[in-house]
Amino acid sequence: MRHSSGGTPPASSPAPDPEDRPRGRAAEPRGGAGPRGGAGSRGGAGPRGGPARWGPGGPLWQRWLAHTPSARSYPWRSSLFVLVLQQVGSGFAAEGQRGQSERLDLDPLARGLLTVGPLLLLLRHRFPRLAAFGTSAATLVYLGAGYVYGPVLFSVVVAAFSAIVAGHRYAAWGALGMLWAGHSALIHVLYRWLPPEGDGPGANDWGSDLFMLAWIVAVCTAAELARVRRAEWARQRQEAEEAERRRADEERLRIARELHDVLAHSISVINVQAGVGLALLDSDPDQARTALTTIKSASKEALGEVRQVLDTLRAPGDAPRAPAPGLARLPELAEQAEGAGLRVTTSTEGEPQPLPPGADLAAFRVVQEALTNIVRHSGSRAARVMLRYGGGELELRVDDDGPATGDGPTGGGNGLVGMRERAAAFGGTVEAGPREDGGFTVRARIPLRPPAEPREAEDSPLQ
Repeated sequence: MRHSSGGTPPASSPAPDPEDRPRGRAAEPRGGAGPRGGAGSRGGAGPRGGPARWGPGGPLWQRWLAHTPSARSYPWRSSLFVLVLQQVGSGFAAEGQRGQSERLDLDPLARGLLTVGPLLLLLRHRFPRLAAFGTSAATLVYLGAGYVYGPVLFSVVVAAFSAIVAGHRYAAWGALGMLWAGHSALIHVLYRWLPPEGDGPGANDWGSDLFMLAWIVAVCTAAELARVRRAEWARQRQEAEEAERRRADEERLRIARELHDVLAHSISVINVQAGVGLALLDSDPDQARTALTTIKSASKEALGEVRQVLDTLRAPGDAPRAPAPGLARLPELAEQAEGAGLRVTTSTEGEPQPLPPGADLAAFRVVQEALTNIVRHSGSRAARVMLRYGGGELELRVDDDGPATGDGPTGGGNGLVGMRERAAAFGGTVEAGPREDGGFTVRARIPLRPPAEPREAEDSPLQ
């Protein structure tokens, strides 16, 4: 099946203004790596299982693991908690062991040693190695001085755990190893020269050594798991932030492309007709009036489309007030081009088939940009638009007979790039290049059905 329609150019019009059309060069390569989606399509849910899903009401331990403390912070709350725990707990331990053990009761020196560890914990974010080894040394001095057993090991646990989570595992392992080796030396060798008197090795001391070793392994294992989990959540947060930045960049590119397509065509028509009106204002007022009417119509349409884009940005969840343009508006596009002095002949081969809304808009914008380039960059006053349906795809072809002109402003070459990005977003390709006879051809292929994995651009509110 084949249909055709044509128009007649105005009686006179000035030479078109060229822009970024690459005439005289080799044909452009197919395809294009345009963005495939944006913030307006699929949203940005937080990483699975990560802290973004817990919110402020999540479990305390999960929020603690998800939080990466600053290296300049002083964790005084947890350090104060450990200080109170060691002081009060050791006091109760001394009461419980009085008369049942040879260990010494608490005195000011013991209280001071029980305070050193929590004070060093204040520095565990800034100096994790110092905190780990310092608390271990203070604990060894306390045990070596013969004071009663109690929760003195809490400082070492917190310091070593924090050091491993912060990535200083070797320092933590060294501090815990020093504590275990020093404790073994105290109860098996050095007890002869250290208080209290009569406190020698017992039958279960090797069992206590093994218990402490198992306790150290458990602390290291728990800290390593916490470190790995925190690193994983940090990676997920970083990926989510990068994905959000990519979506914002792609959204920005899509908005720029949409505005370019909307404005470039209308402003080209306005520019041409303004030149006609100025040239014929005195000699042919009727023709000048016609040019002004075309300018008014083109500017009104451009304002309407720009308003639609801006309304979508202000309320991305709302449906657009007007449907997005598609190939059904091709005759209207040809009429607008005729107002700019370009006669457009359209033809269709094959049985027309509906396209998804996003692909229909992309096809319309490709034809619109191709006709805009002809108006601005070609000396030809006629263009041919052919639509061919078949093989599961739509082929668009826009031809003009040239020649290229080079006496007008340029715009930076975004038109052909935008064509490729639009077609690539739906699995299509675009070819553009000069012909041997001096003309220029734009050929696009867009699948009639979305790909197996739909591109996010199909769901864009701007489409």
